[in-house]
Amino acid sequence: MGGDQGPIPVVAGMARVAKKDPDVTFVVHGNKDELKKRIKKYKSLTDRCEIKPTTKVISMDTKPSSALRNGKDSSMWSTIETLKTGLANVAISCGNTGALMATAMLNLKKAPGVTRPAIACLCPSPNASGFNVLLDAGADIKADEKDLLCYSIMGSKFAQNGLQLNKPRIGLLNVGKESHKGRSEIKAAYDLIAEHEEPNGYEFVGFVEGTEIFSNKVDVIVTDGFTGNTAIKSSEGAARVIRNQLRQAFAHTLFSRIGGFFAYTSLRRFFKRIDPRRANGGVFLGLNGIVIKSHGGSDAVGIEAAIDLGVKLARSKSF
Repeated sequence: MGGDQGPIPVVAGMARVAKKDPDVTFVVHGNKDELKKRIKKYKSLTDRCEIKPTTKVISMDTKPSSALRNGKDSSMWSTIETLKTGLANVAISCGNTGALMATAMLNLKKAPGVTRPAIACLCPSPNASGFNVLLDAGADIKADEKDLLCYSIMGSKFAQNGLQLNKPRIGLLNVGKESHKGRSEIKAAYDLIAEHEEPNGYEFVGFVEGTEIFSNKVDVIVTDGFTGNTAIKSSEGAARVIRNQLRQAFAHTLFSRIGGFFAYTSLRRFFKRIDPRRANGGVFLGLNGIVIKSHGGSDAVGIEAAIDLGVKLARSKSF
């Protein structure tokens, strides 16, 4: 209930998944009457949904501390409780990121050995899997060398299970590849990540720059939450600009429109590859349960992508 558009795109995204995957069922949380009305519109959701009625909604401007104090009858809290009790295998929310992280940490607790949970996001890339993993994407704006090592290990496991990679390549994001560049904790993290390479089953490729986030030179990019969140949102904005500029260019003259007609199939494939909606869903790593944060403004396509990712992770026996 806490997304920018409420339950409308959420239920529509559920219906898209239900059409193609008969083994997925849903537990939805929020206003019972409104959810019943939305679900009835889709035949694919018939007898596939259980409604958990709640009376409160955590807004986007609610502070995490307030969500913990006053949110126990909210759709967000109920969602995490359902995961905690085992009624659900995955929890997905479009709501307030800070409140979701705080609620999840309180109810699910951190996994053994984890100092700080992280948010892992998928970035389009030319790799065989079609994506790279970037973390942290905003769970915590700070990270020291031990946190960055933890992110490397968690990111490696996520890539192994979510992208089916045997030995993920880990890159540490920095302002340059030279050993003398970067903050002191980045340099210290370099040594730690390299030391733990063999026992954790990943390949450490060293420092990577921002230009390589979407490259095939790496599978997992590790950084602090402030930098990661900025990189993800900047790339999403760039993708929108490119898409809009191309549309304007092909609509400019009669000849460009004719060229656009013949290039339609290729353009459609290109737009699909850079569409941020199809990489929607940041996974909270380091908790005792699978929690996925969808963009607050996600449409049905974005919700579908987040659910697909959750289903894949839930079916992975070792996640």
